[in-house]
Amino acid sequence: MLELFKSGGAFMWPLLLCSILTLAIVLERFWTLRNNRVAPRSLLSDVLARLREDRMTLDYIRSMQAKSGLSFIFASGLLNSKHGRRAMKESIQEAANHVIHELERFMSTLGTIAVISPLIGLLGTVVGMIKVFNVLMEQGAGNTQLLAGGISEALLTTAAGLAVAIPALVFHRYFARRIDELVVNMEQQSTKLIDVLNADGKE
Repeated sequence: MLELFKSGGAFMWPLLLCSILTLAIVLERFWTLRNNRVAPRSLLSDVLARLREDRMTLDYIRSMQAKSGLSFIFASGLLNSKHGRRAMKESIQEAANHVIHELERFMSTLGTIAVISPLIGLLGTVVGMIKVFNVLMEQGAGNTQLLAGGISEALLTTAAGLAVAIPALVFHRYFARRIDELVVNMEQQSTKLIDVLNADGKE
């Protein structure tokens, strides 16, 4: 494996860096985009139970801000619920924008890696073929070792670029879909909370 990496030339190093970044981002996103970290299933029922039993305190609301994305949104809405439905919706939307920004962290980096990795591999291919043609011009077709080296470099960088780009693209699509599902779920639960707290229709 090490010999293959070395024979790929200098362009294997940026591809190695891209692969390490991809792995790190994928692991971080799997950890971050868990349900209980973003939108715990029992949160809405717990909040509504506290409201019904008149156990909703300012200290509890403050503590919610650091627990999960959805609890941060709920806390923003609860702190502004006394100002009416419109103020509550605006505060929830502002908090949701912050949470969504956090959910999308590193997604642009992952997408960029998926795009540039094949281009780096293609650049390595071009450089390898240039070396092949230089050998042909200088020494003819007799030096098969140098020719094989240039062709090997061209093929390896192409393969390495695709090997990095394909998983990066797959995980980028997967996480984008996952974020969309989480956002829809948070929107639905936030709407339920707004409706319960503003059942009298007060704006």
